[in-house]
Amino acid sequence: MTDYSDIVIAGGGMVGASLALQLSAVLPAQVSICLVEGFPLPQPLAGGRPDYHPSFDARSTALSYSSRLIYEKIQVWDELQQWLCPIDSIHVSSRGRFGSSLLRAADYGWSSLGYVVENAWLGNALVQALYRQDRVEIISPSRVVAAQPQGPGMRLQLEGGKNPDLETALLVVADGVSSGLREQLGVTVHEKPYHQHALVANVAFAQAHRNCAYERFTDRGPVALLPLLASTPGEHRSSLVWTLAPQEAEHLQVCGESEFLEALQERFGYRLGKMLQVGERHCYPLALVQSNEQVRQGVVVMGNAAHALHPVAGQGFNLALRDIAGLAGVLAQGLAEGRPAGDLALLQRYLRRQQADQDRTIQFSDRLPGLFMQTDPVLGLARDLALSGLDILPSLKRQFVHQAAGVTAMAAGPGESSTGGAQ
Repeated sequence: MTDYSDIVIAGGGMVGASLALQLSAVLPAQVSICLVEGFPLPQPLAGGRPDYHPSFDARSTALSYSSRLIYEKIQVWDELQQWLCPIDSIHVSSRGRFGSSLLRAADYGWSSLGYVVENAWLGNALVQALYRQDRVEIISPSRVVAAQPQGPGMRLQLEGGKNPDLETALLVVADGVSSGLREQLGVTVHEKPYHQHALVANVAFAQAHRNCAYERFTDRGPVALLPLLASTPGEHRSSLVWTLAPQEAEHLQVCGESEFLEALQERFGYRLGKMLQVGERHCYPLALVQSNEQVRQGVVVMGNAAHALHPVAGQGFNLALRDIAGLAGVLAQGLAEGRPAGDLALLQRYLRRQQADQDRTIQFSDRLPGLFMQTDPVLGLARDLALSGLDILPSLKRQFVHQAAGVTAMAAGPGESSTGGAQ
Protein backbone atom coordinates (compact mmCIF):
# COMPACT_ATOMS: atom_id res chain seq x y z
CA MET A 1 0.00 0.00 0.00
CA THR A 2 1.30 3.46 -0.94
CA ASP A 3 0.87 6.31 1.55
CA TYR A 4 -0.01 9.82 0.43
CA SER A 5 0.83 13.30 1.74
CA ASP A 6 0.03 16.59 0.03
CA ILE A 7 3.50 18.00 0.74
CA VAL A 8 6.63 15.98 1.50
CA ILE A 9 9.78 17.73 2.73
CA ALA A 10 12.94 15.68 2.11
CA GLY A 11 15.44 16.84 4.73
CA GLY A 12 14.75 17.63 8.38
CA GLY A 13 17.59 20.03 9.09
CA MET A 14 17.05 23.66 10.06
CA VAL A 15 15.59 24.57 6.65
CA GLY A 16 13.30 21.54 6.40
CA ALA A 17 12.06 21.87 9.98
CA SER A 18 11.46 25.62 9.57
CA LEU A 19 9.52 25.02 6.36
CA ALA A 20 7.36 22.36 8.01
CA LEU A 21 6.47 24.77 10.81
CA GLN A 22 5.79 27.63 8.38
CA LEU A 23 3.50 25.48 6.22
CA SER A 24 1.63 24.12 9.24
CA ALA A 25 1.03 27.70 10.39
CA VAL A 26 -0.42 29.09 7.14
CA LEU A 27 -1.99 26.18 5.22
CA PRO A 28 -5.47 24.77 5.88
CA ALA A 29 -5.67 21.92 8.40
CA GLN A 30 -6.78 19.44 5.73
CA VAL A 31 -3.45 19.84 3.86
CA SER A 32 -1.19 16.98 4.97
CA ILE A 33 2.52 17.65 5.54
CA CYS A 34 5.25 15.04 5.95
CA LEU A 35 8.88 15.59 6.97
CA VAL A 36 11.41 12.87 6.05
CA GLU A 37 14.86 12.95 7.68
CA GLY A 38 17.66 10.42 7.30
CA PHE A 39 19.18 10.88 10.76
CA PRO A 40 17.27 10.39 14.02
CA LEU A 41 15.95 13.80 15.01
CA PRO A 42 16.84 14.92 18.54
CA GLN A 43 14.00 14.43 20.97
CA PRO A 44 12.52 17.52 22.60
CA LEU A 45 14.21 18.19 25.93
CA ALA A 46 13.12 20.20 28.93
CA GLY A 47 16.74 21.13 29.58
CA GLY A 48 20.27 20.30 28.50
CA ARG A 49 21.81 20.06 25.07
CA PRO A 50 20.08 17.87 22.45
CA ASP A 51 21.70 14.80 20.97
CA TYR A 52 24.11 15.42 18.11
CA HIS A 53 22.55 15.88 14.69
CA PRO A 54 24.63 16.64 11.57
CA SER A 55 22.58 19.76 10.78
CA PHE A 56 22.56 20.88 14.41
CA ASP A 57 26.35 20.84 14.82
CA ALA A 58 28.90 22.86 16.80
CA ARG A 59 28.53 25.82 14.46
CA SER A 60 26.43 28.91 15.12
CA THR A 61 23.98 30.81 12.94
CA ALA A 62 23.47 34.57 12.70
CA LEU A 63 19.76 35.33 12.42
CA SER A 64 18.83 38.60 10.73
CA TYR A 65 15.93 40.82 11.70
CA SER A 66 13.84 39.37 8.86
CA SER A 67 14.39 35.89 10.33
CA ARG A 68 13.15 37.10 13.69
CA LEU A 69 9.90 38.29 12.08
CA ILE A 70 9.43 34.90 10.39
CA TYR A 71 10.07 32.91 13.58
CA GLU A 72 7.77 35.18 15.58
CA LYS A 73 4.92 34.45 13.18
CA ILE A 74 5.33 30.67 13.57
CA GLN A 75 5.71 30.99 17.36
CA VAL A 76 9.28 29.72 17.62
CA TRP A 77 10.90 32.95 18.75
CA ASP A 78 9.79 32.81 22.40
CA GLU A 79 11.25 29.31 22.77
CA LEU A 80 14.45 30.41 21.06
CA GLN A 81 15.10 33.65 22.95
CA GLN A 82 16.87 32.05 25.90
CA TRP A 83 19.64 30.82 23.57
CA LEU A 84 20.09 34.02 21.56
CA CYS A 85 22.89 36.54 21.87
CA PRO A 86 21.84 39.88 20.35
CA ILE A 87 24.14 41.77 18.00
CA ASP A 88 23.98 45.40 19.13
CA SER A 89 26.75 46.57 16.81
CA ILE A 90 28.95 45.38 13.95
CA HIS A 91 32.52 46.58 13.51
CA VAL A 92 33.74 46.29 9.92
CA SER A 93 37.43 46.85 9.22
CA SER A 94 40.22 46.09 6.77
CA ARG A 95 43.51 44.80 8.19
CA GLY A 96 46.43 47.17 7.59
CA ARG A 97 44.16 49.89 6.15
CA PHE A 98 42.49 52.96 7.64
CA GLY A 99 38.94 52.20 6.50
CA SER A 100 36.47 51.00 9.12
CA SER A 101 32.86 51.47 10.13
CA LEU A 102 30.71 50.82 13.18
CA LEU A 103 27.08 49.85 12.59
CA ARG A 104 24.85 50.29 15.66
CA ALA A 105 21.30 49.09 16.19
CA ALA A 106 20.50 52.12 18.34
CA ASP A 107 21.09 54.42 15.36
CA TYR A 108 17.99 52.91 13.69
CA GLY A 109 15.79 52.54 16.75
CA TRP A 110 16.13 48.74 16.59
CA SER A 111 16.57 46.44 19.57
CA SER A 112 19.43 44.70 17.72
CA LEU A 113 20.93 44.21 14.26
CA GLY A 114 20.60 40.43 14.52
CA TYR A 115 21.07 37.47 16.83
CA VAL A 116 23.54 34.60 17.16
CA VAL A 117 22.43 31.12 18.19
CA GLU A 118 24.33 27.85 18.39
CA ASN A 119 22.87 25.40 15.88
CA ALA A 120 22.22 22.76 18.53
CA TRP A 121 19.87 25.12 20.37
CA LEU A 122 18.17 26.32 17.20
CA GLY A 123 17.61 22.72 16.13
CA ASN A 124 16.22 21.83 19.54
CA ALA A 125 13.77 24.74 19.46
CA LEU A 126 12.53 23.73 15.99
CA VAL A 127 12.09 20.09 17.01
CA GLN A 128 10.21 21.04 20.16
CA ALA A 129 7.90 23.25 18.10
CA LEU A 130 7.26 20.41 15.62
CA TYR A 131 6.29 18.03 18.40
CA ARG A 132 4.10 20.64 20.12
CA GLN A 133 2.01 21.48 17.07
CA ASP A 134 1.42 17.78 16.26
CA ARG A 135 0.44 18.59 12.69
CA VAL A 136 3.45 17.43 10.66
CA GLU A 137 4.03 13.70 10.21
CA ILE A 138 7.70 12.96 10.91
CA ILE A 139 9.37 9.93 9.31
CA SER A 140 12.82 9.54 10.87
CA PRO A 141 15.24 7.93 10.43
CA SER A 142 14.35 7.57 6.77
CA ARG A 143 15.27 9.33 3.56
CA VAL A 144 13.88 9.86 0.08
CA VAL A 145 16.27 8.06 -2.25
CA ALA A 146 14.36 8.39 -5.53
CA ALA A 147 11.51 10.41 -7.00
CA GLN A 148 9.62 9.98 -10.24
CA PRO A 149 6.79 12.04 -11.78
CA GLN A 150 3.39 10.41 -11.41
CA GLY A 151 0.52 12.34 -12.93
CA PRO A 152 0.59 15.90 -11.60
CA GLY A 153 2.62 14.85 -8.54
CA MET A 154 5.54 12.64 -7.55
CA ARG A 155 6.05 9.05 -6.43
CA LEU A 156 8.81 8.71 -3.86
CA GLN A 157 10.94 5.78 -2.81
CA LEU A 158 11.98 5.80 0.85
CA GLU A 159 14.81 3.99 2.54
CA GLY A 160 13.90 3.12 6.10
CA GLY A 161 10.56 3.94 7.68
CA LYS A 162 7.40 1.85 7.74
CA ASN A 163 6.55 2.10 4.02
CA PRO A 164 9.00 2.22 1.08
CA ASP A 165 6.64 4.22 -1.17
CA LEU A 166 5.03 7.60 -0.75
CA GLU A 167 3.01 9.75 -3.16
CA THR A 168 2.75 13.51 -2.98
CA ALA A 169 1.51 16.55 -4.85
CA LEU A 170 4.67 18.50 -3.94
CA LEU A 171 8.16 17.31 -3.07
CA VAL A 172 10.43 19.86 -1.40
CA VAL A 173 14.12 18.97 -1.76
CA ALA A 174 15.91 20.36 1.32
CA ASP A 175 18.64 17.80 1.97
CA GLY A 176 21.64 20.14 1.81
CA VAL A 177 24.34 21.37 -0.52
CA SER A 178 25.42 17.88 -1.56
CA SER A 179 21.83 16.81 -2.20
CA GLY A 180 21.67 13.25 -3.47
CA LEU A 181 17.97 13.66 -4.25
CA ARG A 182 18.64 16.74 -6.37
CA GLU A 183 21.20 14.73 -8.33
CA GLN A 184 18.81 11.77 -8.71
CA LEU A 185 16.19 14.13 -10.16
CA GLY A 186 18.71 15.30 -12.76
CA VAL A 187 18.81 18.87 -11.45
CA THR A 188 22.26 20.26 -12.25
CA VAL A 189 24.16 22.93 -10.33
CA HIS A 190 26.55 25.74 -11.15
CA GLU A 191 29.49 25.70 -8.78
CA LYS A 192 32.03 28.51 -8.31
CA PRO A 193 34.82 27.32 -5.99
CA TYR A 194 36.49 30.02 -3.90
CA HIS A 195 39.64 27.90 -3.39
CA GLN A 196 39.38 28.63 0.33
CA HIS A 197 38.22 26.83 3.44
CA ALA A 198 36.19 28.14 6.36
CA LEU A 199 37.53 27.25 9.80
CA VAL A 200 34.87 27.51 12.50
CA ALA A 201 35.27 27.30 16.26
CA ASN A 202 34.27 29.02 19.50
CA VAL A 203 36.93 31.26 21.03
CA ALA A 204 37.18 32.64 24.59
CA PHE A 205 38.60 36.14 25.15
CA ALA A 206 39.86 38.07 28.14
CA GLN A 207 37.45 40.96 27.50
CA ALA A 208 33.67 41.02 27.03
CA HIS A 209 32.40 41.33 23.45
CA ARG A 210 29.60 43.70 24.55
CA ASN A 211 27.32 42.14 21.92
CA CYS A 212 29.54 43.41 19.11
CA ALA A 213 30.17 41.34 15.97
CA TYR A 214 33.44 41.83 14.10
CA GLU A 215 33.99 41.44 10.36
CA ARG A 216 37.69 41.95 9.67
CA PHE A 217 38.85 41.69 6.07
CA THR A 218 42.41 40.69 5.32
CA ASP A 219 44.38 40.10 2.14
CA ARG A 220 44.01 36.34 2.76
CA GLY A 221 40.29 36.31 3.54
CA PRO A 222 37.82 37.62 6.13
CA VAL A 223 37.77 36.87 9.85
CA ALA A 224 34.32 37.02 11.45
CA LEU A 225 33.68 36.85 15.19
CA LEU A 226 30.06 36.71 16.34
CA PRO A 227 29.08 37.24 20.00
CA LEU A 228 27.83 34.20 21.95
CA LEU A 229 26.17 33.79 25.31
CA ALA A 230 28.49 32.69 28.10
CA SER A 231 28.36 28.95 28.82
CA THR A 232 29.81 29.53 32.31
CA PRO A 233 29.72 32.68 34.52
CA GLY A 234 32.34 35.27 33.56
CA GLU A 235 33.16 33.64 30.24
CA HIS A 236 33.50 35.80 27.11
CA ARG A 237 32.84 33.70 23.98
CA SER A 238 32.57 34.47 20.29
CA SER A 239 31.91 32.23 17.31
CA LEU A 240 34.72 32.31 14.75
CA VAL A 241 34.40 31.92 10.98
CA TRP A 242 37.90 32.27 9.51
CA THR A 243 38.41 32.11 5.75
CA LEU A 244 41.80 30.66 4.81
CA ALA A 245 43.75 28.95 2.05
CA PRO A 246 43.00 25.19 2.19
CA GLN A 247 46.45 24.09 3.41
CA GLU A 248 46.58 26.74 6.13
CA ALA A 249 43.05 25.94 7.28
CA GLU A 250 43.80 22.23 7.49
CA HIS A 251 46.98 22.90 9.49
CA LEU A 252 45.28 25.28 11.91
CA GLN A 253 42.46 22.80 12.44
CA VAL A 254 44.84 20.23 13.93
CA CYS A 255 47.74 22.26 15.35
CA GLY A 256 48.23 22.91 19.06
CA GLU A 257 45.96 25.39 20.82
CA SER A 258 48.73 27.90 21.56
CA GLU A 259 49.85 27.97 17.91
CA PHE A 260 46.28 28.43 16.74
CA LEU A 261 45.53 31.26 19.16
CA GLU A 262 48.78 33.03 18.28
CA ALA A 263 47.96 32.91 14.56
CA LEU A 264 44.40 34.15 15.12
CA GLN A 265 45.54 36.91 17.47
CA GLU A 266 47.98 38.13 14.82
CA ARG A 267 45.20 38.23 12.20
CA PHE A 268 42.47 39.77 14.36
CA GLY A 269 44.33 41.92 16.86
CA TYR A 270 43.53 42.77 20.49
CA ARG A 271 40.09 44.39 20.22
CA LEU A 272 38.80 41.80 22.71
CA GLY A 273 42.05 41.43 24.59
CA LYS A 274 44.06 38.22 24.76
CA MET A 275 42.56 35.05 23.32
CA LEU A 276 42.39 32.44 26.08
CA GLN A 277 40.93 29.26 24.65
CA VAL A 278 39.54 27.69 21.48
CA GLY A 279 36.96 24.92 21.30
CA GLU A 280 36.61 22.10 18.79
CA ARG A 281 37.65 23.23 15.30
CA HIS A 282 35.84 22.34 12.08
CA CYS A 283 36.90 23.03 8.52
CA TYR A 284 35.02 22.89 5.20
CA PRO A 285 35.64 24.07 1.61
CA LEU A 286 33.90 27.18 0.31
CA ALA A 287 32.04 27.50 -2.96
CA LEU A 288 29.04 29.30 -4.38
CA VAL A 289 26.64 26.53 -5.42
CA GLN A 290 23.45 27.39 -7.32
CA SER A 291 20.85 24.94 -8.57
CA ASN A 292 20.09 25.47 -12.26
CA GLU A 293 16.45 24.58 -11.51
CA GLN A 294 14.53 25.50 -8.39
CA VAL A 295 11.05 24.49 -9.50
CA ARG A 296 9.44 21.98 -11.82
CA GLN A 297 6.06 20.29 -11.80
CA GLY A 298 5.62 18.83 -8.32
CA VAL A 299 9.13 19.78 -7.10
CA VAL A 300 10.79 22.70 -5.28
CA VAL A 301 14.51 22.83 -4.39
CA MET A 302 15.24 24.91 -1.27
CA GLY A 303 17.93 25.91 1.20
CA ASN A 304 21.53 24.92 0.51
CA ALA A 305 20.30 22.49 -2.13
CA ALA A 306 19.13 25.56 -4.08
CA HIS A 307 21.86 28.07 -3.19
CA ALA A 308 24.86 27.69 -0.87
CA LEU A 309 26.62 31.02 -0.22
CA HIS A 310 29.95 32.27 1.10
CA PRO A 311 29.53 32.69 4.90
CA VAL A 312 31.13 36.17 4.96
CA ALA A 313 27.93 38.12 5.62
CA GLY A 314 25.89 35.35 7.23
CA GLN A 315 23.23 35.57 4.54
CA GLY A 316 22.62 31.96 3.47
CA PHE A 317 20.23 30.66 6.13
CA ASN A 318 18.40 33.98 6.35
CA LEU A 319 17.79 33.91 2.60
CA ALA A 320 16.47 30.36 2.94
CA LEU A 321 14.01 31.51 5.61
CA ARG A 322 12.73 34.28 3.35
CA ASP A 323 12.29 31.69 0.59
CA ILE A 324 10.34 29.55 3.07
CA ALA A 325 8.02 32.42 3.93
CA GLY A 326 7.60 33.21 0.23
CA LEU A 327 6.76 29.62 -0.71
CA ALA A 328 4.28 29.22 2.13
CA GLY A 329 2.50 32.44 1.16
CA VAL A 330 2.23 31.47 -2.50
CA LEU A 331 1.01 27.94 -1.65
CA ALA A 332 -1.65 29.32 0.70
CA GLN A 333 -2.87 31.64 -2.04
CA GLY A 334 -2.78 28.92 -4.70
CA LEU A 335 -4.64 26.37 -2.58
CA ALA A 336 -7.32 28.99 -1.88
CA GLU A 337 -7.65 29.35 -5.67
CA GLY A 338 -8.17 25.60 -6.00
CA ARG A 339 -4.72 24.80 -7.43
CA PRO A 340 -2.81 21.68 -6.34
CA ALA A 341 0.32 22.30 -4.27
CA GLY A 342 2.61 21.03 -7.05
CA ASP A 343 1.12 23.15 -9.84
CA LEU A 344 4.01 24.40 -12.01
CA ALA A 345 2.50 27.82 -12.66
CA LEU A 346 2.06 28.27 -8.91
CA LEU A 347 5.65 27.27 -8.17
CA GLN A 348 6.93 29.59 -10.90
CA ARG A 349 4.99 32.39 -9.21
CA TYR A 350 6.94 31.66 -6.02
CA LEU A 351 10.26 31.74 -7.89
CA ARG A 352 9.47 35.06 -9.59
CA ARG A 353 8.60 36.52 -6.21
CA GLN A 354 11.92 35.43 -4.64
CA GLN A 355 14.27 35.89 -7.61
CA ALA A 356 15.25 39.52 -6.99
CA ASP A 357 16.02 38.83 -3.32
CA GLN A 358 18.04 35.74 -4.22
CA ASP A 359 20.04 37.56 -6.91
CA ARG A 360 20.78 40.56 -4.68
CA THR A 361 21.79 38.45 -1.68
CA ILE A 362 23.96 36.05 -3.70
CA GLN A 363 25.79 38.91 -5.41
CA PHE A 364 26.33 40.67 -2.07
CA SER A 365 27.86 37.54 -0.47
CA ASP A 366 29.86 36.62 -3.57
CA ARG A 367 31.51 39.97 -4.28
CA LEU A 368 32.31 41.20 -0.77
CA PRO A 369 35.26 38.87 0.07
CA GLY A 370 36.96 39.36 -3.32
CA LEU A 371 36.72 43.13 -3.02
CA PHE A 372 38.85 43.11 0.14
CA MET A 373 41.42 40.64 -1.17
CA GLN A 374 42.41 42.86 -4.12
CA THR A 375 45.96 44.20 -3.74
CA ASP A 376 45.66 47.06 -6.23
CA PRO A 377 46.54 50.28 -4.27
CA VAL A 378 43.98 52.43 -6.11
CA LEU A 379 41.22 49.94 -5.42
CA GLY A 380 42.44 49.69 -1.83
CA LEU A 381 42.09 53.45 -1.37
CA ALA A 382 38.60 53.41 -2.88
CA ARG A 383 37.68 50.52 -0.59
CA ASP A 384 38.86 52.37 2.52
CA LEU A 385 37.00 55.50 1.50
CA ALA A 386 33.86 53.45 0.94
CA LEU A 387 34.13 51.86 4.40
CA SER A 388 34.74 55.23 6.01
CA GLY A 389 31.94 56.66 3.89
CA LEU A 390 29.43 54.42 5.62
CA ASP A 391 29.88 56.60 8.69
CA ILE A 392 29.77 59.82 6.66
CA LEU A 393 26.76 59.05 4.45
CA PRO A 394 23.78 57.91 6.58
CA SER A 395 21.67 56.87 3.56
CA LEU A 396 24.43 54.56 2.25
CA LYS A 397 24.95 53.11 5.72
CA ARG A 398 21.21 52.49 6.15
CA GLN A 399 21.07 50.68 2.80
CA PHE A 400 24.01 48.47 3.82
CA VAL A 401 22.44 47.67 7.20
CA HIS A 402 19.04 46.90 5.66
CA GLN A 403 20.66 44.44 3.25
CA ALA A 404 22.54 42.73 6.08
CA ALA A 405 19.38 42.61 8.21
CA GLY A 406 17.38 41.11 5.35
CA VAL A 407 14.68 43.76 5.50
CA THR A 408 15.36 45.08 1.99
CA ALA A 409 13.41 42.10 0.65
CA MET A 410 10.57 42.35 3.18
CA ALA A 411 7.35 44.19 2.48
CA ALA A 412 8.01 46.41 5.51
CA GLY A 413 11.21 47.40 7.28
CA PRO A 414 11.64 46.96 11.02
CA GLY A 415 10.23 50.40 11.77
CA GLU A 416 7.14 49.66 9.68
CA SER A 417 6.46 46.11 10.84
CA SER A 418 3.55 45.35 13.10
CA THR A 419 5.93 43.69 15.55
CA GLY A 420 8.11 46.78 15.83
CA GLY A 421 11.86 47.12 15.76
CA ALA A 422 12.81 48.18 19.27
CA GLN A 423 11.23 45.96 21.86
